[in-house]
Amino acid sequence: MASSKFETPASLSERELQIIELVANGLTNLEIANRLEISKRTVDNHISNILTKTKTDNRVELVRWALQWGKVCLDDINCCIIPAPRPQET
Repeated sequence: MASSKFETPASLSERELQIIELVANGLTNLEIANRLEISKRTVDNHISNILTKTKTDNRVELVRWALQWGKVCLDDINCCIIPAPRPQET
């Protein structure tokens, strides 16, 4: 059952969504900084802002929030795959 804490989505930038995906993949802030070629302090600030916007207290809650709102896809779990259209039969 989802926590009432997660009842509303948050408005996040593309960069924030990118960082959430990297957090969900288990990267540390330093690893995220290296991957995105930004400073660790910038990542720290992004994470802080994301936690505030999503009303989550830590990385685990953030990943749970992201899964609930379809912001991340982990190992084909929580993914919305749109089937290819069928060819029209004549």
